Amino acid sequence: MNTSQQKVQLEQLKQAVTKALDYAKQMGAEQAEVAISRQQGLSVATRMCEIETVEFNQDGALGISVYKQGCKGNSSTADLSDEAIKQSVKAAIEIANYTQADECNGLADAELMVAQAEDLDLFHPHQLDAAQLEKMAIAAEKAALSHGIEMSDGGNASGHTGTKVYGNTHGVLEGYSSSRYGLSCVAIAKDQQGMQRDYDYTVSRKFEDLLDPEQIGLIAAQKVKSRLNARKLKTQSLPVIFDADVATGLLGHLVSAISGTSIYRKSSFLMDAVGTQIFPQWFNISERPHLKMGLASAAFDSEGVATKDREIIEAGILSQYLLSAYSARKLGLQSTGHAGGIYNWLIANSQINKSALLKKMGTGILVTEVMGQGVNSVTGDYSRGAAGFYVENGEILYPVEEFTIAANLKDMYRNMVAISDDIDHRSTIKTGSILLENMKIAGN
Repeated sequence: MNTSQQKVQLEQLKQAVTKALDYAKQMGAEQAEVAISRQQGLSVATRMCEIETVEFNQDGALGISVYKQGCKGNSSTADLSDEAIKQSVKAAIEIANYTQADECNGLADAELMVAQAEDLDLFHPHQLDAAQLEKMAIAAEKAALSHGIEMSDGGNASGHTGTKVYGNTHGVLEGYSSSRYGLSCVAIAKDQQGMQRDYDYTVSRKFEDLLDPEQIGLIAAQKVKSRLNARKLKTQSLPVIFDADVATGLLGHLVSAISGTSIYRKSSFLMDAVGTQIFPQWFNISERPHLKMGLASAAFDSEGVATKDREIIEAGILSQYLLSAYSARKLGLQSTGHAGGIYNWLIANSQINKSALLKKMGTGILVTEVMGQGVNSVTGDYSRGAAGFYVENGEILYPVEEFTIAANLKDMYRNMVAISDDIDHRSTIKTGSILLENMKIAGN
């Protein structure tokens, strides 16, 4: 989809949203909101330098929510003809007639709505075909195989574009288009103990900003080779570093814990935590929704609420919960524009590099992979399988595997020692590697 096609599609989708809202008002809805999206893309997967699958997708749907006297009805349709839209609205109205009233239902407050969506430079079309994507995926695999790797578990190259439009009866009608390109490679290596598997990937709004396939393959090969001849650990307590791409998941548990849904359902280990110290004083999280070309940038949330810069954690203190319109009303608060997720979390680092972080730890474990679902969102208890490297005197000595790391997330957050500057820019949560003071290591 090129720029001119994008403009046509955006206008068509806005017309469909307007029709749906008009029908909703004609049929007696007190309030209504409509969201519509259209995506298209191409993905090519290879394995051992041979093409495995080629997938083309083109999909999307219109979804409408109507509100009558506190009752809510939802419906959707992939058909954007006038009759299909009218029938979808009618279905939503009929559903609302049978649902139970809830005083927290309804659109977000009118004064919070986006007035005019800022252009965040998210759409960078690039003409791709299967042959080009195949060439990229195979090049990444060949690069890995040329560095002493016996097998590849596949390469994948993809490009996708899409357009989203949102409108409601407060008068909001906004939309934008976006693009995303990606390339990944999975490498397999063998030793006397068995097989190891690791990967690397690159992702960007602009095709030209992707890392070279050869670089992706090389990094995947280096990572998997470093895991060969892994040893087992004895049960003990040690400092732990979460490598940057694993650290994003560690802070992802914070997102869930401070979401309005978890709070009003009383299913969070951070109940009544706003205004309290949950991280060290040096720790800060800034949210920046309007970064140009950001992978998690948006001018408004899925309820039309304007996004804005926020300080989520200031000097270790939690500033606010992440609220949608519904969860905000349940808590007697105001929406923070987080219906649908978070936007570009920037984690302040300690202005030291990864090597210095290892030196600071001294002896401990560098965790590069976690597995399993052993996290209790109510108590904060954390226990997951892990793999990584044993570190002594700040130097990586050998790979380790088949051990469990355990602690409580409250303690883990409060006892963070430092964060290095090796930020993973591929993630919504942009953090470097995180050093924790101590965790229980369950080994053999």
